[in-house]
Amino acid sequence: MNSKRCGSQSVIFPTNPKILSTATIVGDVEGQGPIGKHFDLVLEDDTWGEDSWEKAERKMFEHSVRLACNKCNIAPESLDCMLGGDILNQLISANFAARAIKAPFLGLYGACSTMVEAMLIGAMLIDGEYASTVSATACSHFSTAERQYRSPLELGGQRPPTAQRTVTGAGTAILVSDEYQHNNESTHELFNNIVISAGTIGKVIDLGVKDANNLGAAMAPAAADTIQVHLNDFNKTVDDFDLIVTGDLGSLGSELLNELCKEKNIDLKDKHIDCGNTIFSKDQNVDCGGSGCGCCAVTFCGYLIKRLEAGDINNILFVATGVLLSPDTTLQGDTIPSIAHAVVIERRVS
Repeated sequence: MNSKRCGSQSVIFPTNPKILSTATIVGDVEGQGPIGKHFDLVLEDDTWGEDSWEKAERKMFEHSVRLACNKCNIAPESLDCMLGGDILNQLISANFAARAIKAPFLGLYGACSTMVEAMLIGAMLIDGEYASTVSATACSHFSTAERQYRSPLELGGQRPPTAQRTVTGAGTAILVSDEYQHNNESTHELFNNIVISAGTIGKVIDLGVKDANNLGAAMAPAAADTIQVHLNDFNKTVDDFDLIVTGDLGSLGSELLNELCKEKNIDLKDKHIDCGNTIFSKDQNVDCGGSGCGCCAVTFCGYLIKRLEAGDINNILFVATGVLLSPDTTLQGDTIPSIAHAVVIERRVS
């Protein structure tokens, strides 16, 4: 058995790929939230000077990569691989951004799980010595998501209380090998001690939820399954982590996650936080919280990694969740399959 495999669905990274820098760009509503001060750039206009929201979203993706690279003195076009995606059809935000940057690119679609999927694959590339520098990026935009998945904003549709607000944001993490860092003295370290040590690849889970305005309920079973698999694969308990962070279950989905975990004899206690509940405050009128693959991307890259670097927390199980639906499947009455991927991110001081 390969020593880098662990249990049924998990992998370990003996070389501990390092997160060298991050960058975040968000909209004005996100900037007004409780962690708004942690973001690099808060847009006053969510079109960012472009003539459509879709063009603004691709601009956010591109500039978050460029900003993260600039922080650690890596030329974006010299990246060994760009990884990432968005939630629009055919990954138009990621693809058009990659067209501008001109680095080798693998586009990923995991819906709102995309950021962790990118970090997981990036760590595999680096640990396997297939790459030394990798960017992991995910982005979303409230207005583009509404136009694609629900109704154009101009129609003024009524949102049910189970709905979540898609985050306008793009987050990028630059992953490098330890050898690359030692051999490049000019590379500035924004973060000195943050590594990805392990991960778990999720399975598609579908318990029959059909309501596209209640995505937290659809995603909670996948999150519970991945958490259980990860703990079993590594023979760990909840107490082995400072935090168990989910992507964007929101308030209702988080309640369901706790119930589902208890059915599996897993008590999350006070260890669980959700990015969708963290990025917005209750008085911002966002119903059940934040969503979109930019949600966990900017929350981790702007806020949580700073807590890790400061030593406020020392390790997290980062579990991003995604719904694998499309407008077509919703209109055809299909149920909503979901997936959750996980990475272990640690602060290690040599």
